[in-house]
Amino acid sequence: MGERKVLNKYIPADFDPKLVPRGTKPKDDLIPVRMMLPFSIQCTTCSTFLYRGRKFNSKKEPVKGIDGKYLGIQRFRFYIKCSDCSRPLTFLTDPKNADYEMESGGTRNYEVWHDETKTNAAFDKQLEDDEKMDSMKALENRVAESQREMAELDALEELQAMNKRHVSLMKGGRKMDAAEAVLRAREAATALPDEYDLNENGMTKDEEDLVSSIKFGARNIGDDNASSIHRLDEEDELLAEKRREEESEAMMAKQLNAAKESKKKSSMPMFKVKRRKKKDATTGPDPKRVKAGAIEDLAKKAQKDKDSDNDSDVGGGGALGGLLSCYGSDSS
Repeated sequence: MGERKVLNKYIPADFDPKLVPRGTKPKDDLIPVRMMLPFSIQCTTCSTFLYRGRKFNSKKEPVKGIDGKYLGIQRFRFYIKCSDCSRPLTFLTDPKNADYEMESGGTRNYEVWHDETKTNAAFDKQLEDDEKMDSMKALENRVAESQREMAELDALEELQAMNKRHVSLMKGGRKMDAAEAVLRAREAATALPDEYDLNENGMTKDEEDLVSSIKFGARNIGDDNASSIHRLDEEDELLAEKRREEESEAMMAKQLNAAKESKKKSSMPMFKVKRRKKKDATTGPDPKRVKAGAIEDLAKKAQKDKDSDNDSDVGGGGALGGLLSCYGSDSS
């Protein structure tokens, strides 16, 4: 029993491949192609529907004539047969619209996305024509487009930051703040290109050249009114602070003087009223509130009482002497 799967074949020593006859095919012969329908078709003879994706053994040939090529791209024609009535159906490739075009034998079914594409293309063309005619309209459209792009970028950055935060939480590592992630993404998006390299002072080359071209303190000779730029130092700051203090003190003094003048003008004359205190029977008259004449009378009365007391002491020895004098005494 021979080998069922033969991989090596015997080739005799005197074999010449040039002597093997080769079959020839016509130049414009149809090429068989196994393919699926790119769109749904309805046969015009039997009204049978052939839906998209159905497999057929089709024949392919290149299209000839003026419409055979589009911008150097060869177009092809495909032949299939209806599965019900065996009528031949043909359709062509359409490189212009990146689609297929029905040629004969059937009609293409309506497709919403196909009309939507055509409508969008017509709208874009109309918008482009309007922008060419109106420059302000073109500017408004560009501004709206830039705003839309910025909004989309912000939304994308937020989503990326959220995804990074979820990944960090799942890994158990450092919890990155969403705001920090958004700021990092925005800094990366708004980073300056290479031609805007910054120096150690944080300025570009053009800005540094502009600053170096300015002559601070320079002044035209002979022009007294020309404005000049003066650098302020510590002494100037101290003088300015002293000037501000003097101005504030002068203003305060002026306000106080104005307040005093207004108070004098608006105030009413005031009279002081002294209330007399009630006399106390135990303490006697108050010498501060008695008139000068009353004080003298009191002094005289006190002196008189003192003199009378002295006389009584000399005459009878006080009360006992007065008693004895009343009754008389033979001893005297």
